[in-house]
Amino acid sequence: MLCITSPSSSPAPLQPARRSRALSDRAAPPRIAGGGNVRLSVLSVQREARRPGPAKAKSKFATAVTVQEDKTMAASKDNVDHLPIYKLDPKLEEFKDHFSYRMKRYLDQKCSIEKNEGSLEEFSKGYLKYGINTNKDGTVYREWAPAAQEAQLIGDFNDWNGANHQMEKDQFGVWSIKIDHVKGKPAIPHNSRVKFRFRHGAVWADRIPAWIHYAAVDASKFGAPYDGVHWDPPASERYMFKHPRPSKPDAPRIYEAHVGMSGEKPAVSTYREFADNVLPRIRANNYNTVQLMAVMEHSYYASFGYHVTNFFAVSSRSGTPEDLKYLVDKAHSLGLRVLMDVVHSHASNNVTDGLNGYDVGQSTQESYFHTGDRGYHKLWDSRLFNYANWEVLRFLLSNLRYWMDEFMFDGFRFDGVTSMLYHHHGINVGFTGNYKEYFSLDTDVDAVVYMMLANHLMHKILPEATVVAEDVSGMPVLCRPVDEGGVGFDYRLAMAIPDRWIDYLKNKEDSEWSMGEIAHTLTNRRYTEKCIAYAESHDQSIVGDKTIAFLLMDKEMYTGMSDLQPASPTIDRGIALQKMIHFITMALGGDGYLNFMGNEFGHPEWIDFPREGNNWSYDKCRRQWSLVDTDHLRYKYMDAFDQAMNALDEEFFFLSSPKQIVSDMNEEKKVIVFERGDLVFVFNFHPKKTYDGYKVGCDLPGKYRVALDSDAFVFGGHGRVGHDVDHFTSPEGVPGVPETNFNNRPNSFKVLSPPRTCVAYYRVDEEAETTGAGKTSPEIIDVDATPLKTPTATTEAHEERESTEDVSSKKGRQFGRQSSDKSTK
Repeated sequence: MLCITSPSSSPAPLQPARRSRALSDRAAPPRIAGGGNVRLSVLSVQREARRPGPAKAKSKFATAVTVQEDKTMAASKDNVDHLPIYKLDPKLEEFKDHFSYRMKRYLDQKCSIEKNEGSLEEFSKGYLKYGINTNKDGTVYREWAPAAQEAQLIGDFNDWNGANHQMEKDQFGVWSIKIDHVKGKPAIPHNSRVKFRFRHGAVWADRIPAWIHYAAVDASKFGAPYDGVHWDPPASERYMFKHPRPSKPDAPRIYEAHVGMSGEKPAVSTYREFADNVLPRIRANNYNTVQLMAVMEHSYYASFGYHVTNFFAVSSRSGTPEDLKYLVDKAHSLGLRVLMDVVHSHASNNVTDGLNGYDVGQSTQESYFHTGDRGYHKLWDSRLFNYANWEVLRFLLSNLRYWMDEFMFDGFRFDGVTSMLYHHHGINVGFTGNYKEYFSLDTDVDAVVYMMLANHLMHKILPEATVVAEDVSGMPVLCRPVDEGGVGFDYRLAMAIPDRWIDYLKNKEDSEWSMGEIAHTLTNRRYTEKCIAYAESHDQSIVGDKTIAFLLMDKEMYTGMSDLQPASPTIDRGIALQKMIHFITMALGGDGYLNFMGNEFGHPEWIDFPREGNNWSYDKCRRQWSLVDTDHLRYKYMDAFDQAMNALDEEFFFLSSPKQIVSDMNEEKKVIVFERGDLVFVFNFHPKKTYDGYKVGCDLPGKYRVALDSDAFVFGGHGRVGHDVDHFTSPEGVPGVPETNFNNRPNSFKVLSPPRTCVAYYRVDEEAETTGAGKTSPEIIDVDATPLKTPTATTEAHEERESTEDVSSKKGRQFGRQSSDKSTK
């Protein structure tokens, strides 16, 4: 699938990226030798394949393969030395001992769970046994706390006096108590406060139950501790799901969102407000997946949800569990799948309201966490799980099952996977792509086995689940099925891409941008593993940094975004590059696409949660939707282009296509040309030069037309590209002999390419066109049109034209100026 590869048959290792939060730690940009019209080798790909289809070895490259019973070769203990991953990448055979060991560990752990718990699926139903559960006979509470010497259940129901509610401990360190109903009703009322009180030595401690489903704080009291809240509403108050899960798309187009900061008012928004006000926007922009951050309860709001205190509890700032169910169901009704940002890489260091409160100095075998340095993340100031512990596995696997079963989430984004993969957690480690960095004594096999179990479980419960890994190291086979010897994720985040854009926007003049370097960064991934590409996520916007739009236009966004006045050179450049950066990232960067809430319309400034350092202000912790809703502001143009980008994939499925060929990276002209699926993309990053009759290589002969044009008036462009122009191909060289072709492509056509524009072309189905079934570009991308404008004098004055005497392109430029509103859609 990947077009940039080494000459060998093995897939190139993914070059790692540094985590975006630490700009000073970023690796130096990789270089591509040569200059001018640089060409890279390409892989041959079958055109008819619609989904990515790398070499298959004994098992299908599909999600469903992970739910097969252990009947395949890879799932047999006798065959762990003959895993399918070795045929996918022969370089991995050097590390056969490592893979055999971790696969045996995985199979042993899985078999042990099945032997002692019945099945992995039954094991993952821990939330139905642990915590507080009510049945027809009474209320049962169970808590794993082997270090405790005495334990009680306290709360509003017994006036916080546990003398009459002493708990009993079993041989595995699990405390339990059964409380009979009172007059036919549960002794612990719904929505009442509860805590687990235990003694260790001479000290008694009160803690929130580890499996609590809701936790709340008295907002009227500054610094008040969280309380566990028993959540068991009567049937009349329970939210009942009305809509089925949408089917898994060919490629996820993900809208990353934070519910709390999703409103315009300087306050915390609710799940229901997000469902009613933001979800329709997401659907209107043609995304098919929503990724929700900060769902799990976290006492410190400014942690962005990554310092989790209560893993089974919905963040109470934005509402109740029933409110969150309403949100997910509303998304499903709109055809949107919902992923949850899950944090199993670490836990909050808080004692009074977090899981860390159960650690009272006991051994690691009796704790959720490792002891000593191994149990503490120095950079994150948080605790690290002991993934080899039986009850930790029950807790974490059940946590995934709980969110999928009870809230109908369609999958997860696993945060901090790099920290889980290695004992060093990626701290002060520069990954170079050498396989020895991934498979050694530095690898945390306990954590790898947990993730293998988790991915197997999730795909067995929900075969169409989507599970994404946030990994900056580039570990091979992280995104291959478990039964092949992989870790089992569906996608990894392509984290090098936003780093590259930030580097260019902060440190390079436009003339210094390297087309080869951009293309290399966007395509530098393992072709047998899927990636989610993004130009910016929440990481790139947090305090100390800026959104891409604000990096491009900065303070002029405060005064220069009115469409009632001509755009300044800064605004004109900024809007043009905002569109180009996001579009080339989407089209060339991966097998899916992600955008953070508000960046689709170029949200200005940055994100800063209320904290002591900003006087607890919410000003930068909200989304200013009025900017894109105000008709005379230019934000609407970037939003319309985002809508059109997603619609283009909806029509042509290019994100899920295995065909990806970069044919032209012209350093002098600042042009990148590539094919993705059935489309041909032309990006002109030159700040001034228009290329009249620029020759573009393509695969199939025929007639090509504009499918999407960033320079269209409706996207705030100058209307220089004609949309009714037919571009006819010419054969190049000897068929089947690439070296005689143009840029290794057997056909070519000529286009007009204005500066700082990107245009996607599609091949016209001429047979369908003669029957009236063909589509023109205005019909393909349907966005709300804006009044026609004429190019400004400043635009013409700063442009330089290069002509190759292509008459059709000249006509196209004239048409671009004179076309009606409808024809520029």
